Amino acid sequence: MTTDPADGAPIQADPIQSDPIARTRQWLERAVIGLNLCPFAKAVTVRDQVRFVVTEATTTQDLLEALALELAHLRDVPAEDTDTTLLIHPQVLNDFLDYNDFLDLADALVEDMGLEGVLQVASFHPDYQFADAGTDDIENFTNRAPYPTLHLLREDSVSRAVDAYPDPDVIVQRNLGTLQRLGHAGWRKLFAD
Repeated sequence: MTTDPADGAPIQADPIQSDPIARTRQWLERAVIGLNLCPFAKAVTVRDQVRFVVTEATTTQDLLEALALELAHLRDVPAEDTDTTLLIHPQVLNDFLDYNDFLDLADALVEDMGLEGVLQVASFHPDYQFADAGTDDIENFTNRAPYPTLHLLREDSVSRAVDAYPDPDVIVQRNLGTLQRLGHAGWRKLFAD
């Protein structure tokens, strides 16, 4: 237990800060849904169709095994039960370049499991950086999550959502505008409490 150096009283750890699922939910609710970065996220969240999984994987091989299990789970359960999965892996691939390289292995696994065109893997990372962006460019924050996270999606759900959206091509530009108005200080303020 940590104590306050001023008076020796126990300091209570913030449960959200110490719980990967709670922090990821907070990010999903405040940034992804709250800023409308993904206009499709709210519906599945409200219907409790988002599966949050934290893996204890410490190697890429362990992570591939966890990913295979979650891909199989998503393949085998009805969308009404689980439409999408966030596979959070705090102990492996904390370096963004290593994480980015791993995405090729994730895509190969989808193909090896015969799930190409059925499931896809999207990517979120605390240090996410688009190829043409600087390290601290605000546009990177559209894909910055509290932990390295693989987002497993059903292709048919993505297609239905995109087809139902009036102009999906404007999402990226709208998100960039939202983040530019918000700025780094505004982003930090989203998670200040």
